[in-house]
Amino acid sequence: MAGPRSLFRSATAFIVLAVLLSTKAPTADNASDLLPAANRLSPLPVAAVKIHDTFWAPRQEVNRTRTLDHVLQQIEGTGGLRNFDIAAGKATGKFGGPFWADSDLYKWIEGASWTLATHPDPALDAKLDGIIARIAAAQQPDGYLDTFVQINVPDLRFKNFAFFHEDFSSGHLFEAAVAHYQATGKKTLLTVATRLADLFDREFGPGRKDYISGHEGIELALVKLSRATGEKRYLDLAEAMIDRRGQKPSIFERQFRELDPNRTVDFLGKPLRIGEWYERFYLKDPKKFDTRYAQDHLPVREQKEAVGHAVRAMFLYCGMADLVYEKSEARLWDASKALHDSVTLHRMYVTGGIGPSEHNEGFTDDYDLPNETAYQETCASAAMVLWNHRLFNLTGDAKYTDVMEQSLYNAVAAGVSLSGDLFCYVTPLASRGDFKRSPWFGVPCCPTTIARFLPSLGQYIYSRSADGLWVNLFIASDATTKLDTGQVTVRQSTNYPWDGDVKIAVEPDAPREFTLHVRLPGWASAPVVQVNGAAVTPEISRGYAAIRRQWKKGDTVQISLPMEVQRLAGHPKVLPTQGKVAVRRGPLIYSFEQADNRAALDTVVLPQHATFKAQFDPNLAGGVVKLTTEGLMHKGADWTGRLYQPLDVSPATPVTLTAVPYAVWGNRGLGQMIVWIDSSM
Repeated sequence: MAGPRSLFRSATAFIVLAVLLSTKAPTADNASDLLPAANRLSPLPVAAVKIHDTFWAPRQEVNRTRTLDHVLQQIEGTGGLRNFDIAAGKATGKFGGPFWADSDLYKWIEGASWTLATHPDPALDAKLDGIIARIAAAQQPDGYLDTFVQINVPDLRFKNFAFFHEDFSSGHLFEAAVAHYQATGKKTLLTVATRLADLFDREFGPGRKDYISGHEGIELALVKLSRATGEKRYLDLAEAMIDRRGQKPSIFERQFRELDPNRTVDFLGKPLRIGEWYERFYLKDPKKFDTRYAQDHLPVREQKEAVGHAVRAMFLYCGMADLVYEKSEARLWDASKALHDSVTLHRMYVTGGIGPSEHNEGFTDDYDLPNETAYQETCASAAMVLWNHRLFNLTGDAKYTDVMEQSLYNAVAAGVSLSGDLFCYVTPLASRGDFKRSPWFGVPCCPTTIARFLPSLGQYIYSRSADGLWVNLFIASDATTKLDTGQVTVRQSTNYPWDGDVKIAVEPDAPREFTLHVRLPGWASAPVVQVNGAAVTPEISRGYAAIRRQWKKGDTVQISLPMEVQRLAGHPKVLPTQGKVAVRRGPLIYSFEQADNRAALDTVVLPQHATFKAQFDPNLAGGVVKLTTEGLMHKGADWTGRLYQPLDVSPATPVTLTAVPYAVWGNRGLGQMIVWIDSSM
């Protein structure tokens, strides 16, 4: 995490800036760090931002030209599209894919829609029209739509909230519908979504039957749908779903008592007893129904510790943040802050990923952060970006943008190969050489997450508020938006994250006064800010330089961020990192791979005073800055027939060590990899 930020004045005319956190008087709702509702931030639409940098633009292009096709082929091959034809009565056969297969197609639609928003493509547009027509044909007259339930267990409609994922799939439908509508202006999928949302409202709206989601996600999606349609009922429904969590007995338990636990349903082609799910996640102690797995153990306003399945948690926390944005409720905001502290101060990897445990795909105890068995699901890493982006929009605080960037450039970026057709479900921080990405999974949520996330990246780069424009991420791009004072275009030029020089050209349609807020990252010890080549002394508020002036075409802001190589230590209670360091340069965490190092990585040590050389290598992993340094290699002892033996204290041998960004590890075949390297103190 970022350390304290200070203000320095250099010997030159430049002003060296670091982070100073501003304070403000408590608001009427006693949430003193929330921005006033009228001045909260909103992201620029995806279509308003054109990315052309050397790090993300190639990944977006691979996603557009390779990943989307690959993912759709896999969905079609496993029956995920044909399910809708079967549900519509236009085909016969068995249900294909996992029981939440609908959600993966919806996520593909969202990714394809965001792609259309920035890259018009008549063929892709027509393909979407055809798929949406097949989805609409499967919808029942009252609006219900879930092909697994419709085909396999129609009598269990809305009777197994904990595991059937009707809500989870519906949420992804709502998000896909909003994306498709915003990208194309068409309401074909939006009509399907609102019909289903209206059914949820009739069944489970405020004052109606109890309902909570087993896999959260519908809550944040309902807020999106409410904003896109102007229908307040969807926002009220999201609030009701969140407010109902933590009842005793749980709604999940009440439903379980009404189900036949010995009834089997098809799961990936095999019969699975309904009771097995509950026994694994909720009934490990048969006498106690424990719903921490789905964050249902306490009312949300009393939750202070991140527990359970990591993706479920992130989606719930996103929904909570959305309600704070709309309602300005202090207790909900206090819970959100406590949960953020729980995650980022006790339960987050140095890469910004979360979830150490395979068993629950999520959180365990404070400081339990193993490296080789790190779960760090790609879906959870992407959800960390979603959550921290929302918290930033509520506060204008760079501490949330810093975490968003940390997750984005490391955990998320590592989730897909450079070729765009191999993915991580689990993303470890160390490997003995047997880990590799896969083209698909029986549970394919992570490939479809990548397919929808990368095309939507533009919305995280810039934000706007009542007083101006915010630059959150340093990604070479052009963006045009309308502020309260008029229209403005910004053009960001940078080779970030390979170097820290950023130029922002400001082009208003006419001379206009507003504030340009530029983030000063917490990892940058001494950033330098200039306007039109001259040093400035802007106010630093919550990690952002606030530059207010009358802007005219031709004005530029230059930010210089020192790209120092830093050694990071883990908290003393994180046992797997003791005696080790991780290496960071700018926003990037680095890893050591066998492909670059002739020594076995479990025999090398990084001396305390070793210096690093940073060099851009255009031929390595698509072009990256690699780090080289001099390390020490201990002689490998002979352990044949031995479990313990006297320590070998013979002198170590000097060896050159090379590190590459964690974001690109595993793209050159199998081999050892470590993020945390032994260090001599």
